Amino acid sequence: MPHTLVKNIDFFVAALSQTFVSALQLDPDGMYARVGFGRIDKFSEGYVRLVGFDGSISHYDRETTKFQRDKG
Repeated sequence: MPHTLVKNIDFFVAALSQTFVSALQLDPDGMYARVGFGRIDKFSEGYVRLVGFDGSISHYDRETTKFQRDKG
């Protein structure tokens, strides 16, 4: 079952443990769709920077994006 990252401590633990997380945003139908996947490289109150498997870097707004990791 996925665990949603909400608090700064959640992002800190995921970044420290190099856990891969999914970035999800609402699509036009109101359903969450994955728009990114990677390790948390940096985060702040406003954004999260993910680094993908291929080294690509993506930035996501914390207000409009939901971040999840597998709880297993």
